[in-house]
Amino acid sequence: MARRMEFRPNWVSAPGETIADILRERELSLSEFSRRIGESPDAVNDLLQGRAAISIALARKLEAVLGASVEFWMSRDFRYRQEAVKLDRTEEEWISEIPIGDMIKFGWLTPIPHASEEMAACLRFFDVRNVKEWRAKYAVVARASLFRTSPSFDSRPGAVAAWLRRGEIEADGIDCRPWNAERFRASLPSLRSLTRKKEPRSFLPELKSRCAECGVAVAVVRAPNGCRASGATRFLSQDKALLLLSFRFLTDDHFWFTFFHEAGHLLLHGRQDIFLEGPDIPQTVEEREANEFAANTLLPENFVSDLFALSADVRRVMRFARRLGVSPGVVVGQLQHRGKIKHSQLNRLKRRYEWVD
Repeated sequence: MARRMEFRPNWVSAPGETIADILRERELSLSEFSRRIGESPDAVNDLLQGRAAISIALARKLEAVLGASVEFWMSRDFRYRQEAVKLDRTEEEWISEIPIGDMIKFGWLTPIPHASEEMAACLRFFDVRNVKEWRAKYAVVARASLFRTSPSFDSRPGAVAAWLRRGEIEADGIDCRPWNAERFRASLPSLRSLTRKKEPRSFLPELKSRCAECGVAVAVVRAPNGCRASGATRFLSQDKALLLLSFRFLTDDHFWFTFFHEAGHLLLHGRQDIFLEGPDIPQTVEEREANEFAANTLLPENFVSDLFALSADVRRVMRFARRLGVSPGVVVGQLQHRGKIKHSQLNRLKRRYEWVD
């Protein structure tokens, strides 16, 4: 669970922090400092908090009481003001990337009374101290060009990052046994039978439970606007993996192919990478391997020749699906994926899921 924190942009420090350090070193109280520079306690507090700018007259007083030159204090204040302006601009750009409306709608954030509180609320959600730390943590999302290749879809790295973060939060609440690759691989063929269950509320609890036995936290999180992702995987620790699904396409063939595709990433590829899946994903070696893994898991090699003997015949497809132990929609998806039938054929055999909060 994300810890509560106060937003303080610690990479841009006010001159007041330097003044406070000197006062501590010299064991000089604020009241005594106030008396020596001839300023009221409120004015000194504004100076220490960065709210009051340093004038030439005040810089001369600081030189006389604390040391360092007038030029030092004027330059110190100028750099702070300059960086603060840049910081405000950076924060405005960042907050515009975050799908705050959907995050509130989905219950990820509580309603935010004032716009001035949005920054702190979002930083707490992401469990980071500032925007700089956020950009470092989610740099992989910014590099994921697959979510920015379609001009017809408004894609924002901040929306993808919010979806990933919500998956991490949900995974924290899933009790898993330590990661066991052999056990997870051995469990996958039997999970095919879950494709025959009609409703997500019927198969998701069992899917999550059986994967947790192998060290995999399965989280299903709705994608906010600006997030094209259908699935993602990453290792949260040496002993726990996250397999995140969005239900973005809401048909059984897409959902289950995505699940087994993500399972392939966990078993075949490194622990250090985050794999994101979307409709325009580049066909890297890893993606081709995960696609092949998913296809071979859903349709074992000894069934391939029988699949290719099928035609666009509803009864034959349904009989084959029963023999294989999967839903007819999964078979239709494989027929379409392998070019045996057109993408417009037999779609009525696919089962459409409904998102239920």
